[in-house]
Amino acid sequence: MGQITLQGVQKSFGPVHIIKGADLDIADGSFVVFVGPSGCGKTTLLRLIAGLEDVTGGAILIDGKNVVDTPPAKRGLSMVFQSYALYPHMSVRGNIGFGLKMAGLRKDEINRKVEAAAATLNLTPYLDRKPRELSGGQRQRVAIGRAIVREPKGFLFDEPLSNLDAALRVQMRIEVTRLQKQLGTTAIYVTHDQVEAMTMADKIVVLNAGKIEQYGSPLELYERPANLFVAGFIGSPKMNFVTGDSAAQRGAATIGVRPEHLKIERDGGGGWQGTIAVAEHLGSDTFLYVDAGPLGMLTARYIGELSLHAGDRVSLVPDPARIHRFDASDNAIRN
Repeated sequence: MGQITLQGVQKSFGPVHIIKGADLDIADGSFVVFVGPSGCGKTTLLRLIAGLEDVTGGAILIDGKNVVDTPPAKRGLSMVFQSYALYPHMSVRGNIGFGLKMAGLRKDEINRKVEAAAATLNLTPYLDRKPRELSGGQRQRVAIGRAIVREPKGFLFDEPLSNLDAALRVQMRIEVTRLQKQLGTTAIYVTHDQVEAMTMADKIVVLNAGKIEQYGSPLELYERPANLFVAGFIGSPKMNFVTGDSAAQRGAATIGVRPEHLKIERDGGGGWQGTIAVAEHLGSDTFLYVDAGPLGMLTARYIGELSLHAGDRVSLVPDPARIHRFDASDNAIRN
């Protein structure tokens, strides 16, 4: 079992409040991603769950037991760090099995667990190599293997892919997601990359300045953001925001429309008029950055190739069913 519950968790460093009362219920076997901008408190919250930081207030329950006074080694969790944290003088076999050796397991039992983990992670041919002889992706798999062999109640991932290049990040993203589903172990994954969050998570926790702004499935956050911050953070390219008369006409202080929900028409059509400042032609998509005068710079996405270029005049027509409305306190207005 690996149900993790946070009840009013707080963390302060002196007078500075980092985590401001976090309440969260993470179901056994789920993959939950903590996401938010730098300094929002996502890594601190992960370290509180791991026991690497002491809580200032509140409770952390693992399978119903409050563990705030339990040392990290006895919480039944395994952590995978951004830096891999491998021992350079040890082989892959030695790195994966080190924790088991320290726990006093028999050598044959250690070998069995290490070889099973290596097979799962496609590391069997590399068991006798040192970390310096491995690629970045292979090193990260070794770090994950070291976590797997402990058979924890939950995995804690602290931005594990941020040191990898873009192509390898995509590959490892798929591997980590597949592995978690295969093992069925609860996982909490910290990232600043909202695309990573959207593609990997069963549920996402959006953090901002130490506060949980919203907790829900990726599609729920995309389709029904709770406030302006979540709306602007989830989705790539980010949502367009418009204030003034255009928003007031729809009974809101601010309205938001995602780039993919703007219909692009030649100049003279309805909607918002503007001039293309930059056109990005990617083949699969065309992104237009349109100077719409008093409305500001708007982004529109067209699936496929579109023969429009910088300097062309266009009209952007929002899909009425996809307009998000927000009040003066930045909270979503529900119909």
